[in-house]
This record gives sequence, structure tokens and C-alpha cells, in this order.
Amino acid sequence: MDTRALYADLTKHGIAVSECEPLAHHTTWRIGGPADLFVSPRTVRELQQAVASAHAFRVPVTVIGRGSNLLVLDGGVRGLVVQLHDGFGDIGVEEERLVAQAGRSFVSAAAISVKHGLTGLEFASGIPGTVGGAVMMNAGAHGGEVKDVLLYADVMDFTGEIRRMTHGDLRFAYRYSWLKDHPGIVVAATFQLRPGDRDASLQQIRAWSQRRAQTQPLSQPNCGSVFRNPPGTHAARLIEAAGLKGLRCGNAQISEKHANFIVNLGAARAEEVLWLMHHVQETVAAQFGIALETEVRMIGEPASGR
Repeated sequence: MDTRALYADLTKHGIAVSECEPLAHHTTWRIGGPADLFVSPRTVRELQQAVASAHAFRVPVTVIGRGSNLLVLDGGVRGLVVQLHDGFGDIGVEEERLVAQAGRSFVSAAAISVKHGLTGLEFASGIPGTVGGAVMMNAGAHGGEVKDVLLYADVMDFTGEIRRMTHGDLRFAYRYSWLKDHPGIVVAATFQLRPGDRDASLQQIRAWSQRRAQTQPLSQPNCGSVFRNPPGTHAARLIEAAGLKGLRCGNAQISEKHANFIVNLGAARAEEVLWLMHHVQETVAAQFGIALETEVRMIGEPASGR
């Protein structure tokens, strides 16, 4: 792995690259160590060049979006971190289809679809990630999922080649797509929607928004739901029944407002969040015989690994 040579090559190609970038600045949890190298491509060509150069210099690539549903460990991430964010967020509507680049906010995609009188993406109005991340994990809420509306996604491999993957290619399941086991970079996604009642959609989105404000710790840094809901029950219900609501480890706390959220009280470390996650899993398994599975993507190394 030659990060110095990669830095020089990216700079030569006009791609802005930073060294030792604190990833806590790029996650909704506000937690995480530094990336060796960090870029935020603005175009598909820049993205292709960044991953192709990394491949040539044998530097591993990690792709992130808006940093929701993500825990970066305290030792940071080796190699190149590529963030697809607002600068990689072109979006457009073509008849009943919405086409969005991977860095587009999923919430924004929902709002634009409704603005154009289309229905099908309302469920995305409360999912604080990117379009790319939503496709990768088959994000869902309020009974809707990406798999219900995705037509196809353009996916780049780590040499820079792009291929179009259909709904069937992606093999969606609950919070899962083929991309979780076969790494690739979602470049853009096309959603098949249908004409709808704009006012009814807006009313539904407002109702969901009000409920989230009442039940979720939106004013504190968090990553969203930490654990998947087991069949027939809710993770939050089990965690609260186990007496764990409000439990702290350092500056990380199981939310007093919603037990399936872990919040950062100010200067939490990833190791503190991990302790809480493991303690929840052990306690719920011991009391109820249920194994909670995390929804959180974890990247990087522990502090001792640096």
C-alpha cells in the first residue's frame, strides 16, 4: 500500500485530497478516527479516477455517504476513504422515474418525488442517509423499502468499471442487497414511481415527521436504529424490558427517549458505543433468548490497532 504515491497521483489529476481527515466530522454519530486519505468526488470521472488510482497503488478504498448508520472505530481507516455526498447528488425526474446520483440525500429524493406529484418514496422522508447507502442496505421505514421502487442501479467496481444492476441482480432482502457481500460503489439509482396525490403524500410525511420528533432523540448525535427488529417484536421493546434504557458507558448512552438508539453525549468514543452494543446483545439474549443483530456498519480499526 503506497498512500504517498496515491496522494501525488490524485493531486496530479486535480482531485482534492486530504490526509489524516477526522472521520468524526463526517458521521452523524460524530465519532471516529482519521482516514489516511480522504476525497469527495464531484463527478463520475473523478470517482473513477480515484478508485482506479487506488487500485493501481494497491490502496484499499472505503466508501461512505452522509455517515448515518455508520460507526468509525477510534483508530480510523487505513487507505482511501471516498465520500459521496452533496457534491455528487444530481437528481432529475423523467416521466414517472426519478434518477439520482448516489450522494443525494434520500430525504431530498423523497421530497422531490412528491413535488413532482409522484408517490412511492414517501417512506424515505425519515431515512437520513444517501441514495447509494439506501440501495446498498435496502433501507426502509413505515412499511416501504428500496426494493419496492428501485428499477436499477449503476454500480462501479474498484477498477472504475460501471455496470447496470437490475432489481433482480441486487437480490434484495430485509436490510440487505447483493452489494453487502460483493463490494461495489452505487453511482446512481433509478426509481420507478407512479402518479399520486401530492397533498396526501405531504400530509403523510408531516405525520411521520411529527411522530419521529416525539419518539426519537433527533437533537443528539446518533446513527439511527442500532439493532434490527427481530421477527414478531421490536428491538427497543426488548432493550427497555431488559432495564437498559438510559444506560451509559462514558459519553455514550442508550437513549432515554428510544431504547434502540445510542446517543453521543458530547465526546463519545467508538469503544464506548461497542461496549453498549455488546452489553445489550448479551443481556437481551440472557433474558429473552433472542439474538439482536446490529444494523450498524462498522469500519476502521480500534485505537490499539494504530
